[in-house]
Amino acid sequence: MALLEVKELSKSYGSIKAVSSVNFTVNAGEIFGLLGPNGAGKTTTISMLSCLLKPDSGDALVDGKSIIKEPMEVKKRIGVVPQDVSLYPTLSAQENLVFFGEMYGLTGARLRGKVDEVLEVVDLKDRRKETINKYSGGMKRRINIAVGLLPSPQLLILDEPTVGVDPQSRTNILETLKELNNQGLAILYTSHYMEEVEFLCHRIAIMDLGKIIAIGDLNELRLLVGERDLLRISTSNQITPVLIEDIKKIPDVGETRVLDESMEILTLHGRKLLPQIIEKFGDNSVKIRSVEVKEPPLKVSSAPTSTFIV
Repeated sequence: MALLEVKELSKSYGSIKAVSSVNFTVNAGEIFGLLGPNGAGKTTTISMLSCLLKPDSGDALVDGKSIIKEPMEVKKRIGVVPQDVSLYPTLSAQENLVFFGEMYGLTGARLRGKVDEVLEVVDLKDRRKETINKYSGGMKRRINIAVGLLPSPQLLILDEPTVGVDPQSRTNILETLKELNNQGLAILYTSHYMEEVEFLCHRIAIMDLGKIIAIGDLNELRLLVGERDLLRISTSNQITPVLIEDIKKIPDVGETRVLDESMEILTLHGRKLLPQIIEKFGDNSVKIRSVEVKEPPLKVSSAPTSTFIV
C-alpha cells in the first residue's frame, strides 16, 4: 500500500529546471532510496514533500493528504531530518528536543516521555544534558534524527543525514534507521553514497538533472546497468572440459573462463545459482578449495566480495 504518492512533481528556479515531472511511490513499511549526485534535485524534491517549498506543478499525497491542499495534515504524518544540522548549539540535547517537541504540540508527561524515547533510539540518553556545541558531528546528526522522530511520524524523510560524519557514526545512523524500519516506520532516504542505499533500501530511484532516470529494487537496477556477479571457484584438481560444458548449460550462466586450477563465471544471479554450480563440480569429482562471490554495486567501483573456504 502506497503511503507516499508523488505525481508529476516539478519545480524551477528561473530558467533552471530543478525537478522535472518526478513520479514515485513509497509503500508503508518500506525504505525507499533517492540516489543521485549533488545537484540532481533531491533536496528540492524533499523540500516540496516536506511542504517547505511549493511545487510549480504536480502534487504528492501522504496517507492520502495533498501537500498542496492539506499541508498541515501532511506535516502531522511526517518527520523531517534536513541535510544541515538544525539545532541550537548553546542548548543541551534535551532542551533542543523539548523546544522542538513543543513546536509539534507536545506538552507535559507526553513530551517528557517522547524526549526520553527518542534519546533512547539514538543512544544519547546519557549525554542529554550536554550542550550541542560540545557534541561531535555524528552526535549532532543523531539528535537531528531524534527531532524528526518526535511527532511519531508515519514517514520519516531524511536528506543526506550522514554527510560529514565519521565511519563509526555513519554505521550507527544506518543501523538505527534499519531498526526503526524493522519496527514499521516508512523511510524516504536521499543520498549520493551508493553503499548506503544498497545497505538500507528496499527500492531505489536514481535521480539526475531533476529527473528520475531509473527505479526498482537493487537487482532490477543492476540488470538495467548490465552489471553481473563474478564467481571465482578455486579447485584442488584439474577442471575438465565436461565440467565446463555442464556449467555452461545452467540457465542464466553467462561467460566462463578457466585459469589454471580456477574457474570464473559471470552471471546475474550468483548466489542463487551457486548451489547448482557446486553440485556440478561434485558430479565431475572436481574438489573445490574456495568460492569467491563478487557482486557489483549500482555503479562500477570496488564491489563487495565474499569468500568461502571449502
